Amino acid sequence: MNKTIDTKITVVGFGSWGTALTVLLANKGYDVKVTARNIDHIAEVEYLRSNIRYLPQVRIPDSVKFESVLNTAVEDADIILFAVPAQHFANTLRKAISSISEDTILVNVAKGIDMKSLKRLSELAEEIAPNNSYVALSGPSHAEEVGRNMPAGVVAASKDNEAALKVQEVFMNDRFRVYTHDDIIGVELGGALKNIMAIGAGISDGLGYGDSAKAALMTRGIAEIARLGVSLSAKKETFAGLSGIGDLIVTCTSNHSRNRRCGLLIGQGMSPTEAADSIGMVVEGISTCEAAYKLAKSLGVDMPITEMIHACLSGEINAKEAIDVLMTRSPKDERK
Repeated sequence: MNKTIDTKITVVGFGSWGTALTVLLANKGYDVKVTARNIDHIAEVEYLRSNIRYLPQVRIPDSVKFESVLNTAVEDADIILFAVPAQHFANTLRKAISSISEDTILVNVAKGIDMKSLKRLSELAEEIAPNNSYVALSGPSHAEEVGRNMPAGVVAASKDNEAALKVQEVFMNDRFRVYTHDDIIGVELGGALKNIMAIGAGISDGLGYGDSAKAALMTRGIAEIARLGVSLSAKKETFAGLSGIGDLIVTCTSNHSRNRRCGLLIGQGMSPTEAADSIGMVVEGISTCEAAYKLAKSLGVDMPITEMIHACLSGEINAKEAIDVLMTRSPKDERK
């Protein structure tokens, strides 16, 4: 691969997170090209040099180039950053794969589980692009803050340590700290499943419950996330790191979190559909909850919070009833 500063990077997907990382990379001096499904949106951003729809407070550097054709955008890239919703990742990669070199590193910032196959995104990447190195970039980081160069710390996880180190080198600056990790299963699951808990935290806030309730939900939430993770061969200690408890904290407590905001509206009386529509962006926790619920059932893993949030989202019970069910479960040992 070329020297770092000569590394060509293509960003696929231009929502808030794709925008923030594009700005970060361009400001470091990289050759960055952007493509997205909505051609009109791309044309608007290129003209205004601002993503008014998703991250209006951040200016897009003049050096960033835009390309409307996906395959053209990726054909000469050294690194491709996928910033599309989790449920669209596999199809996007399938469309692009014929134009992607086997030397290209695939980086994904989406956090979710594929609803159709119940597979992690790295598993889908291995099937579609088996010869490419794949890195999951995950952790407690809001686009609204990273785009404004506020401090954050994330994890670059991969089975290929050299690829993880390359991503660390490329993305890290004095305000965006990147650690490497080899437990891609744990990192992916922590990033995906915390969105379910954030919906729950929002519901709790919307019902008017206090900090104690939310702290209990978050703590028991990470316990069941780790249970599912370990059953899928993740390392338990990964969930105590940035991609686990770190991401859970920021997503469950911040007004930037669309998953928490969705839950907040549900707790205040909106239907799940109305709440999701009002957010205006993809609420990954909704589809992830469906996938995690099915995974847990198939593996025999106890995930009571996920089960109740799933019941709430599917309309089986209302938000207050879900809380009541959780609080009146039979007594348990905290360690089990």
